[in-house]
Amino acid sequence: MSNHWRALRRRILTPSVSSTLLDVRGFHKKTPAAQELLEAVGRTFLTGYGHAAEARSPDEAEERLEEVPTQFRGFAYEGAAMAFTIRDQLPLGGGGRVTRFLTGRGAAHIYMVYIGVGWAMARLPRFRWPDLRVTDPLLRWLVLDGYGFHQAYFRTGRYVHERHQDHRFPWPPAEHSWYTSHAIDQGIGRALWFVGGTDADRVAALIGRFAESRRGDLYGGAALAATYAGGGQAEELQRFWQHAGPYRPQVAQGCAFGAEARVRAGLLVPHTETATEVFCGMTPERAADLVRQARPATPMTGEVPAYQVWRQRTANEFATLGRC
Repeated sequence: MSNHWRALRRRILTPSVSSTLLDVRGFHKKTPAAQELLEAVGRTFLTGYGHAAEARSPDEAEERLEEVPTQFRGFAYEGAAMAFTIRDQLPLGGGGRVTRFLTGRGAAHIYMVYIGVGWAMARLPRFRWPDLRVTDPLLRWLVLDGYGFHQAYFRTGRYVHERHQDHRFPWPPAEHSWYTSHAIDQGIGRALWFVGGTDADRVAALIGRFAESRRGDLYGGAALAATYAGGGQAEELQRFWQHAGPYRPQVAQGCAFGAEARVRAGLLVPHTETATEVFCGMTPERAADLVRQARPATPMTGEVPAYQVWRQRTANEFATLGRC
């Protein structure tokens, strides 16, 4: 395929960067610095998306993704995963790109890759959705987390201000279908950190408008975003911790998961250290180690998905340590 055609494919498939501007989205602008951070995250996501839309293979895309600065590289991998998923599902587009992506450097960003797949699901017709039955049975819930983030980010009126909840969702079937809305809410919670412009008080107020039964997942998602994306100073995060009240175990869990994602990928940055100190009372490395120790070692069966067991074990560990 010629370079001209691949560049054209990138332009056709890649969304406009203007769609990530806070003014366009109608998100809160706390400070110019916070606005620039969140818009840089959006630009980097689309940069990664564009690299994958144009690349002949995941290996080729990875070479360019690795040039993205440490603070934002995970978002580039997330965008690339979205693009590879869409390309896999296009008519005559072939397949297997996401799988190959996860056998290379994308493996270090596996959490972000699964979230990127969820972004693609939100943009694809359902008959083009990837077969989630072949994904990792533990991490596949991150796909719905990504879906929830997309919906809250781009359909903010319905999913945030009207607090819509997807009660009927076509995946997964059988005994774990009840957990779908929880996984989606975890993604909505991450998006609230963006909708609220990294303003801890505003984000907590947004969460407070949701039904009480949803707030644990929302607080956990927002704390993960505060840890991974950043934007909050220590005193702001301390206020968020105070607002969380009974949901502090979920805040600590979400923070620890965000730390694990950065530590695993070798992308540790100062704002992650700040968040884990406030929310977890420990370093990012120790929080990540706690997450890895809590991870189910073998496939699990039962009414509660293994992913939720993992999250709950992590939250319980912080409660045992007296953090919550």
